[in-house]
Amino acid sequence: MVTMEKAIVLCEEGFGRSVGKTANGLVRLSKKYGIIGVIDSSCAGQDAGAVLEGKPKGIQIYPSIEEALRLGERPDWLIIGVATIGGFLPDEFRPAIRHALQTGIGVISGLHEELALDPEFSDIARERGVEIRDIRKQPPFRELHHFANLAGDMDALRIPILGMDGSIGKRTTGWILSEALERGGVESVFVVTGQTGLLQGAEYGLPLDAVGGDFIVGELEHQISLANEEREPQVILIEGQGSISHPAYVCGTRAIITASRPSGIVLQCAPSREFRNYHKEELRMPMPSVEEEILLLESFSKSKVIALTVNKEGLTEEELNAAIDGYQSRFHIPACEPLTQGCEDIVEKIKEML
Repeated sequence: MVTMEKAIVLCEEGFGRSVGKTANGLVRLSKKYGIIGVIDSSCAGQDAGAVLEGKPKGIQIYPSIEEALRLGERPDWLIIGVATIGGFLPDEFRPAIRHALQTGIGVISGLHEELALDPEFSDIARERGVEIRDIRKQPPFRELHHFANLAGDMDALRIPILGMDGSIGKRTTGWILSEALERGGVESVFVVTGQTGLLQGAEYGLPLDAVGGDFIVGELEHQISLANEEREPQVILIEGQGSISHPAYVCGTRAIITASRPSGIVLQCAPSREFRNYHKEELRMPMPSVEEEILLLESFSKSKVIALTVNKEGLTEEELNAAIDGYQSRFHIPACEPLTQGCEDIVEKIKEML
């Protein structure tokens, strides 16, 4: 049995919120690192699982890295747990990163801003003999792939998990659906498209928004093709990014559709969300209707939305069930909240497509 390296996640003022989606994802699932703590003074002293989903997971939240090292196990890595607009490092994170490096703890970042190129951090890392890993980078230029229209020749179903907004739960639904397919006897693989999925330990994928425009579709298509050739699955799930209708995040969804040539689409919704998730408060962009999003996706992809998955944020249990019932009666396709209800109806729908 392989022992996972231990990590603590830096998520000051962000845990349990959309900006902290990397930390949230790692607390929910981590196949690569053993998560032993979260740093966020706004909810320190609590269990991270309890804060996130009301179920303790034995992962303590600390007010600072100093307290985490004093009270908890020593980690091998400090992981940056936020996904900021533009991928910039928050200035308030610098002291914790500096302390980790000075203490001999490596740092892993999924931000666009490369910490290994920061003069202060790189000097400390070199002096202390520790590593800074920036994972949100494209492959070497000469190894990049152009679009080659590979998906159309695959026997495996290709099902992207797309969404009506950013930070709406697409990746989480992808992991849950992949596990549900396996339990249902369907061989599947999940191809991720962002830094959090890679940190969680996905076998296939890339940080799509770090790849140059000429190669975005080709690189994702290459990862889908690798998963198909090496694993020979019946179903390939692909993590969505942003939303086809979100003005700030349009390229990801279009590239994912083009690279995967979907056999069907799962659409993630958030019934209580009135405005787009975007960090600039002055840009309050109303959410589209589910009908509008489905029309855009089906028109562009020449495929069908086969199921709806629901983010329960801001909903009571009664409101959640009413939303799900409403979707099923309006669209005549499976609808569910994956975290609490599972995805068995979607698994059965996919089995019908095989």
